[in-house]
Amino acid sequence: MSELRRPDPSMLAEYESALRRGWSANNVRPREAAREQLEKIALDPDNFLKGLEDREAKGPEVVLPDGSNVQRLPSFTRWIWADGFCGSIGFRWQQGTAELPSHVLGHIGYAVVPWRRNEGHATAALAALLKEIEPLQLPWVELTTDPDNVASSKVIEKCGGAFIETFEKDKSFGGGTALRWRILIGAPVP
Repeated sequence: MSELRRPDPSMLAEYESALRRGWSANNVRPREAAREQLEKIALDPDNFLKGLEDREAKGPEVVLPDGSNVQRLPSFTRWIWADGFCGSIGFRWQQGTAELPSHVLGHIGYAVVPWRRNEGHATAALAALLKEIEPLQLPWVELTTDPDNVASSKVIEKCGGAFIETFEKDKSFGGGTALRWRILIGAPVP
């Protein structure tokens, strides 16, 4: 049974191992993101871990895939754990609204390591995260998927997600078609 854990030093070695094996939670630029994270961990592991819990958006600006910089949103990351590291799930939001800037593709992003896929970890993680964010009192959250990512679409549907629209991604992500999903917060998960 998988659980969400706040990243801490005792789990860092398994996270680093996943990065070295070629996994990354960043599906736009996975290799570069993995390398950058390994460098940050090597430089200052405590600071790296602190950056994964930034509810006040005090961290540096975010560099988008096109190289542009944008203001950081409040965010936090949880690691998916079941007999070791299975992946990560992150949440970002704007204070006082469920709306997101156009350069943010969704409130929630998740990724499971390839060697632990098809075990239900993404569905369990998303369901647990939805419970964790209830106190923020957002009416809903949005997630996006690429049209060919059937597995992720199924995870979202299992957690009560409803398909909203097909849209064109912001030019900062290079454009392209994506699917937008919405989950009502506090609704029973099927």
